[in-house]
This record gives sequence, structure tokens and C-alpha cells, in this order.
Amino acid sequence: MAINNEAATTREEEVAPPEAWDAIAAGYDEFVAPGEAPFANAGLRLAGLKSGQRFLDVAAGPGGLSLPAARLGAKVLATDWSPAMIERFEARIRDEGLSNAEGRVMDAHDLKIEDDTFDVTGSQFGVVLVQNLPLALREMVRVTKLGGRVLLITYGSSDEFETLQLFIAALQAVVPDFEGLPDDPPPLDFQVADPEVMRQRLTDAGLRAVLVDTTHEERVEFGSGQQMWDWVLNSNPIAEMIVGDLTPGQQATVRQVLDRMIRERSGGHGPAVLTAPLNIGVGQK
Repeated sequence: MAINNEAATTREEEVAPPEAWDAIAAGYDEFVAPGEAPFANAGLRLAGLKSGQRFLDVAAGPGGLSLPAARLGAKVLATDWSPAMIERFEARIRDEGLSNAEGRVMDAHDLKIEDDTFDVTGSQFGVVLVQNLPLALREMVRVTKLGGRVLLITYGSSDEFETLQLFIAALQAVVPDFEGLPDDPPPLDFQVADPEVMRQRLTDAGLRAVLVDTTHEERVEFGSGQQMWDWVLNSNPIAEMIVGDLTPGQQATVRQVLDRMIRERSGGHGPAVLTAPLNIGVGQK
């Protein structure tokens, strides 16, 4: 049975609607967001966020960037167009007793926020997935104070994204005619994977002194194929669309193949650690 590659190549379908993100909010919060804190903190340091400053997170999800900002003592507003994602974020801040943070449902293309409001505005893996990234970046710049900074954290090259490449290899082992990711244009996640493209997008949005740091990476541990399956399918609604044509038996076989790959990668000793390159871009208004 062939996998429907059309879902992965059509730009309109790549932009998952709010209800699709609602559907994976709990899984994203459980499987994906906990591993984001190390590079979120690196980005916040690069942006110079300090306790007491106002921080806006755009397309925040359940708070992979917002929660570290709140823990630093910033006054945080997390926005996302998925109500379920904001509910997960608000549950987190209640659990941690973070009274300096709040969440609001909001579209990144049309932030209901006055000009020149925040000291630092950021987005981690979120704003690159919206329909119109240039517009969303201009909105982020608009609501940032003069002299403030805008922070963007995204993936680098998909070829070096080890979790993604192993997952694709497992799919191709079960469904040989699966073509993998499109190159032109690339998936939205990787539209600013080239550091120079990211630098230009941030500059075009109205920022100066733009710096793109490529020295950080995401590190994820997987002890089983099921763990990797859960991580991938809850990281983006498009993943579910890509595997949607597989039968239950084929899906089980993919997880078995992933089990074998993880054992080979770890040498049979503990979990496998897989990495992905990151671009952390910062510019000043």
C-alpha cells in the first residue's frame, strides 16, 4: 500500500488547522516539549532576556519556550491559535506556581497586541509552520519595543535530523515507494534551515544586527521504536497524515524496524541518542 505523498508536498495542507494541533496537544506536551528546555534557555540567553522583562511567545504550543522564560522571572504571554495548546500551557504554569505567565489564543498573523509592548518576542518551532512566515515575523517585530529583540529557534538541515531520517528509512523499509520529504519547496519546518535564509528573513522583517547561532543541537533519547513513533506523531499533525495510509499491520512493522534501528544505534546498551541541528536567530528592532 502506498503512502499518500500529496499530503507532504502540498503547501496548503502543510499548514495544519488549529483543531489538528488541538488533537496532538497532550502528546506534544508529554513526548516532545520536555526535551526543548536546554536550547530554549540557550536562545533566551542569546536574546538577553532578564527577570522582570516582558516576553511574548508566538505559536507557543504548550510552552517549550514560554516556561523557561517564566522560570527566569520574565513576565510571559504565551500565544497560540490552538486552544488545547494554551490549556496545556496554563496547566503547566498552575502546576509550577508561575504567577508571572499567562496564555491567550491568538493567530500569529494578527497579534491582538499594541505596538512596542515586549522587550523580547520569540518563537520556537512554531511561527515557521504558519501560512505566511514573513507576515508573522513582521507582527513579532511590530509588538517588540524599540531596542528590543526578536528570537527565532528552528531546525537546521533535514539531512542531519537523525530522528527524521531514521523514521523515513523505517517507512521506506515497509513501503519502498515512499519518496520521503520534498526538496522544492522543503517542508515548512525547514524553510529557514539555511542560516543565510533565516538571517535574510529576520532582516526583511525589520530587524538589525541579526545573528544566527548554529552551534546548538536537539538531543532526544529513544529506548524503543514505540517511543520514537510517539515523538514523531505528536510533534506535528502532518506526521499523522503521512502515515495515514498505512494499515495497522504496516504501522506495527514500522515500529519493529525502528526498534531494530535503535538497538543498532545504541549498540544494545541503553537508549539511542539522536541529534538534530538548530538555528537560533536573534535580531534587534
